[in-house]
Amino acid sequence: MAGIVLSVDRREQVGTGSARARRREGLVPGVLYGGARGSVAIEVKATDLKKALRSGKFISHLITLDHKGEKQPVIPKAIQYHPVTEEPVHLDLYRVEENSIIEIGVPVHLKGQDVSPGLKRGGALTLVEHVLRLRVPAGNIPEEIVIDVSALDIGAVVHLSAIELPAGAKPAQRGDATILTITGRNADKSAPAPEPAAAAPAAPAKKGDKK
Repeated sequence: MAGIVLSVDRREQVGTGSARARRREGLVPGVLYGGARGSVAIEVKATDLKKALRSGKFISHLITLDHKGEKQPVIPKAIQYHPVTEEPVHLDLYRVEENSIIEIGVPVHLKGQDVSPGLKRGGALTLVEHVLRLRVPAGNIPEEIVIDVSALDIGAVVHLSAIELPAGAKPAQRGDATILTITGRNADKSAPAPEPAAAAPAAPAKKGDKK
């Protein structure tokens, strides 16, 4: 499970007026959804929430919710921000069981751009899908999917079926979507364009790895 632990309290009063009052006291209201217990109004210290957000591993990651010693794995699904101050003003969380299969978006990152023959010849790389929707065990969510483009030349097309996913993970979307392409719009026309390159393998990052 992810290392983020968020302490919350139950909100006894709900409504716009109550929410505003709690924000003035340095709290962020929210709602916990899912499971047999149904929806529960909660609140968290704004300082704790902002610290979790700064970690970069909050949204779409499994975290631990702590309510007076009772712990529950949850997935943060949505956060609302103030349009002027950009401070968090509301959050939605969903209960999950650690071994259940959940659908989640995992960011796509690239490596090897500096040595890609297609890019060195002036080709243009287009990352079509910046996030892959995957079905994964809740306790084994990858931080990212990394695609190595170091061997790709002009004409390369990488499809979803060519991406090596983490163990237990499956695509949530249908069809063999195009993930990235390298086109020759700006390429050096004096060099012959090769046949379309084979799809690049992808390696999921291990939890805790630094980029």
